Amino acid sequence: MVLALVGGQDSERLTLNTQRSTLMEIHNRLLQFSLFQGMSHSELMEVVAHTKMEFTKHAGGQTLVREGDACTHIHLLVNGTLEAETMAGDHGYSVVEQLSAPYILQPERIFGIRQRYTTTFRTLTPCHLISIDKQEVALLLETQIVFRINLLNLIAASCQKNAQRIWQGTASDLRTRIVRFFVEHTLYPAGAKTYHILMTRLAAEMNCSRLDVSRQLNRMQQEQLLILHRGRIEIPMLEKLLM
Repeated sequence: MVLALVGGQDSERLTLNTQRSTLMEIHNRLLQFSLFQGMSHSELMEVVAHTKMEFTKHAGGQTLVREGDACTHIHLLVNGTLEAETMAGDHGYSVVEQLSAPYILQPERIFGIRQRYTTTFRTLTPCHLISIDKQEVALLLETQIVFRINLLNLIAASCQKNAQRIWQGTASDLRTRIVRFFVEHTLYPAGAKTYHILMTRLAAEMNCSRLDVSRQLNRMQQEQLLILHRGRIEIPMLEKLLM
């Protein structure tokens, strides 16, 4: 309505200013993410101006991607909080965790042998996402060296963490093994986690008796590090277990 009342030249100027404002807003949002950090202002503005991006809003309680879905986009959580559920290979237990913006949904899954999500992501609160499809990602890798290095760093860091877990050796005491199990079965080793697992399954994973596992978990509960339920273990702040 306002644009209709403004003269032609003023209308063009207003539209141009609006476009500039929108581009700067996208520019600032992208800077939240490690994929774009280190780019100069001109490089990032070039990305904003020439890269096709999808901007979506989601109410709380919506499923964004499911375990097994093809990874055809890089999804950037700009604001809001997600619930991520990851299942064991035999679906014998699962881990549910909360992830807050800024967050990138499994970028290492967009290339490689198995280009599918291993986690189901749902919105806990209203969320805004920026999505970039694989063809646009490939173009950014070709034309933007900083983006290329940043994605390589993300993938390399993921590989190195997995290798470190394999070679760190077996802990001698049960409590340390239990804490390692909790930490290793997360996407992000901090914040609130819920482990849907039976005590007998956790004991089998620890290669010890159910009674020994129960004793250790009850000690942790007395220290207010976790809360035990039937078939469920809630950890309000996983990082406290590492202190």
